[in-house]
Amino acid sequence: MADKNLITRVARWSATHAWLAILGWLAFVVLCLVVNAAVGTVPATSNDYRVGEAGRAEQITTDAGMPGAEYERVLITAKDGQTATAADLDAAAADVTQRMKAIDQIREVGAPLHHTNPDAVLVPIYLKAGDTWARDNIQVVLDTTAGAQAAHPGLRIEETGSVSIDNGIDVQLGKDLQLAEKITLPATLIILLLVFGALVAAGIPVLLALSSVVAAMGLAGIASHIVPDAGATRNVILLMGMAVGVDYSLFYLKREREERARAGGKISPAAAVELAAATSGHTVLVSGLAVTAAMLGLYIEGDVVFSSLATSSVIVVLVAMIASLTVLPALLVKCNRALDWPMKRRHQSEDRPGRVWSALLRPAVRAPWITLAGAALVMLALAVPALTMQVSLPGNASLPHEVPQLKTWDRMLTLFPASGVVHVVVVKAPAAEADNVSAALTQLAARAAADPLFVKTDPGPVTTSADRTVSRILIPISFSSDAPGAKESLDHLRGQLAPASLGALNGAEYAVSGDVGRDADTVKRQEDRLPWVVLFVVVLTFVVMWVAYRSLVIAAIAVLLNLLSAAAAFGALALVFQHTWAEPLLDFTSSGFIVSRVPLFLFVILFGLSMDYHVFVVSRIRELVKRGVPTREAVYGGASSSAGVITGAALVMVSVFASFVFTGLLEMKELGFGLAVAVLLDAFIIRVFMLPSLLSLLGRHSWWPSPLSRAQAAPPVESSVAAGDSDRLGARG
Repeated sequence: MADKNLITRVARWSATHAWLAILGWLAFVVLCLVVNAAVGTVPATSNDYRVGEAGRAEQITTDAGMPGAEYERVLITAKDGQTATAADLDAAAADVTQRMKAIDQIREVGAPLHHTNPDAVLVPIYLKAGDTWARDNIQVVLDTTAGAQAAHPGLRIEETGSVSIDNGIDVQLGKDLQLAEKITLPATLIILLLVFGALVAAGIPVLLALSSVVAAMGLAGIASHIVPDAGATRNVILLMGMAVGVDYSLFYLKREREERARAGGKISPAAAVELAAATSGHTVLVSGLAVTAAMLGLYIEGDVVFSSLATSSVIVVLVAMIASLTVLPALLVKCNRALDWPMKRRHQSEDRPGRVWSALLRPAVRAPWITLAGAALVMLALAVPALTMQVSLPGNASLPHEVPQLKTWDRMLTLFPASGVVHVVVVKAPAAEADNVSAALTQLAARAAADPLFVKTDPGPVTTSADRTVSRILIPISFSSDAPGAKESLDHLRGQLAPASLGALNGAEYAVSGDVGRDADTVKRQEDRLPWVVLFVVVLTFVVMWVAYRSLVIAAIAVLLNLLSAAAAFGALALVFQHTWAEPLLDFTSSGFIVSRVPLFLFVILFGLSMDYHVFVVSRIRELVKRGVPTREAVYGGASSSAGVITGAALVMVSVFASFVFTGLLEMKELGFGLAVAVLLDAFIIRVFMLPSLLSLLGRHSWWPSPLSRAQAAPPVESSVAAGDSDRLGARG
């Protein structure tokens, strides 16, 4: 075969230098891990998360050299069904205080707070270092608390707080991911066995996807020196890597088998691989670039979490794409004789359409208007609930309560409501105004305590920086951070109470921060930038498809169908997670909203992953059109012959995404469910009914302005449409 493009040249080189290609890939994977181990991973810090008014308040205190307002709490109570004396509780509190003061990184241990009915003591612990240290070293504090518990077995001594809760969630998420991995790998292998009927052919895509995931994790750690890791890297790489890695290998491997079958086995392994590269290799390249283009839109958000997600996704998709185009041809050549093991090799034409798919696709080409209208109505009906979607960042109430620190948090709030969620009010003013600022902040806290949106408590202390230019006070609320009352209290504090108490200060600048303020400002920025992200993804996807197929119509169809698929997925998400009816089925507690990061990330991933199926189907159809088959006949032949492999690919993706529904973290559960539903809708309703109907209706105009739109007068040269089917398709495009 002549050197037509880079893809076929790379495949030919890999096939003829198989061992060198395989060893080179293994060396690349190892190198990624070694370099990452040497340079480490840079985690995101609080500076990277700052946004809006909350970020401004945090920057003011940081510039003034003031320590963070976050702190841990140690709750000391009697064990369930038992009683404890005040002396026992005081002795335990004194022991906890002494142990914590011995830790170098503890800045201060506050005075114990007492509750008399029932008896309980709360010991506040203020961390000396910033959040980076806290994340890496909180286990020291937790171990110290455990030591105090061991010394007082008659009491319950537990620690809670934002840092220990995050640590507990990480531990729980690690367990959940292990469960997801245990589900994903066997399910993927079983599905591929059904697709190929051979163990070796099924194992290659899984092994290649796993190696891509490993390499991507190493590269993501290296990339964190440019874009800090926000903590979700491993989850996203596993999610995306298994999905696209298996799909890309599946498309390529299936085509290689078809070429061998078409030649009746009378073709060399290298030649079969080269033929597959010229077709499915192009599909993999276009799909990989489409996914990458979509993921780039996340950078527009300017949010460290989305930037980290985008970086991880782009890396693993590109690695999986490169693996399929480089080392996969070598593996296929070396495993050629064993590919069909343990089944006996058959050389029938594997690209002939199956009876089931032929029957399902026939309405799209015989009655395209009716088929299109029916499928569109189904998708639009599913999309309707999306109009009621509410979004918010998750608080403790929406986190997995298997985490011990969260259970302790709930008990602490019952006994000490003022030690729960707080608003942080920061004022920057000339040093000469420090006393006036302190008085105004105390007055503000007193006004808040008299308001039903806040905790009725005496005003806490005002903290002032060493140079007396920055002052801060904490104002507690009795709501969890994701409750509607929390946002209402923030708006009331920012809009009325703070201006009334602080607005008259000379030369003063003030801002309100805290968990609630930070979440509210983050959601607002997401909403403000969402239209630009959507526009970027849509336009860039359109351009990629236009360049790949030289058809404005094909590009427009891809964008429109993807938008419809995303809308239906959002509708299903709102229908399930904003209500309580599905709680026992999916093991979650509804918060009445969708985690704000999920819809945007879901939209971007969908726009990319949907290209897998779209590109594969359109490429098969275009192959037939280029060989002289009329468009309507080519639609039937191309869509039906590719339906089996798309079904297998979709089931693989669904098994990967659905495994995340079993995690305890609501955000991962929603993302896994949304992606699984979207893939099912995209692979079956969109690709089986809507896309073939549209292309059948448009006929040769589907390829405008490509030369294919003007070159269908010639009689068919060769068609893969099943014998006899072409006569039943009606008018030809």
